[in-house]
Amino acid sequence: MNDCDRCDSATYGNVQRLQLDGDPHFMIELPDRHDALCFNINDKPGTIFNLVSDPESGIVVHGQIIGDKKISPDGTMNTYFGSFGIIHQTLGVRLEVNTQEISVFQDNKQVKLLMDLLVTKDRSLTVTLKDSVKFVILLHKVWAKHPYHRDYLGFYTVDSHLLSPSVHGLLGQFYHGIEYEVTGLRPGEHPDKPDATMYVKGRELNVTRGWQRDFSRDVKNGERVSCWFIHSNGTGLIDGDASDYIVSSLFTTD
Repeated sequence: MNDCDRCDSATYGNVQRLQLDGDPHFMIELPDRHDALCFNINDKPGTIFNLVSDPESGIVVHGQIIGDKKISPDGTMNTYFGSFGIIHQTLGVRLEVNTQEISVFQDNKQVKLLMDLLVTKDRSLTVTLKDSVKFVILLHKVWAKHPYHRDYLGFYTVDSHLLSPSVHGLLGQFYHGIEYEVTGLRPGEHPDKPDATMYVKGRELNVTRGWQRDFSRDVKNGERVSCWFIHSNGTGLIDGDASDYIVSSLFTTD
C-alpha cells in the first residue's frame, strides 16, 4: 500500500504497540492499516511526563527527560528519556529504570540491581505487570567519551489489552485506537516528505509523511517505519497540551 492509497479514506487503528524512543519520538502503530502516527515532545531536561495512567488497574508510568552533555557547536541539544517510573498501585510496587540501574520498591523495601546484570544481550528489559500489561525498555548505549551524547532509554508496549477504557497519558490515550482521515496529499518542504491534511478529534491538521525508527527488533540500527508526523508537540492529536502531562516526580500518583 502506498501513501496515496491511504489518502481520502477513514481509518480506525487497533493499536497493538505504542512506543517512544529517541529525541523523544512517540509512535502509534496501527497494524490493521499498516500505518503509524508519530510526534515529538520537546521540553527541557529534568521534565517528567505522565505516559500511562489507568485508574482502574492502578498502573502508572512516568518518564523523565535528559539532555546531551552539553550544547553542540551548531547550538542544538538533543533530549531523550533517561528514566522511567512504573507504579502498580494495587500491588504496592514501584519500579525505577534509568540508564545505570534498576530499582524495585515494595512495602518500603528496596532491591537495587545494576542494569547490565538484568538485561538481555540486546540490552532490553521486559516488565510484565500481573494481569495487566507488558512493557519493554531498551537501553541505547553511546560511546562513553562522546563529547555530547549520552546513554538513553526507549519504551515499547508489547501487550496492553487488559488496560481499562479509562487509561490515559501521553501514550495511554491511544491504547484503544485512534480514528482519523487523511486527504490532500501535496508536496512538502522536502521532496521525499509530502504534506497532507488530517482530520482527527474534530480538528484539521497539517501533517507530514516521514519516518521514525523502531528499535524493538534491532537495538543497534532500528527499523525504518513510515508515519504521519504531527507537528508542534503533537498538538491536535493528543488531548490538551503537552504541558498538561507534566508531573512532579517519577512516582507521583496524583
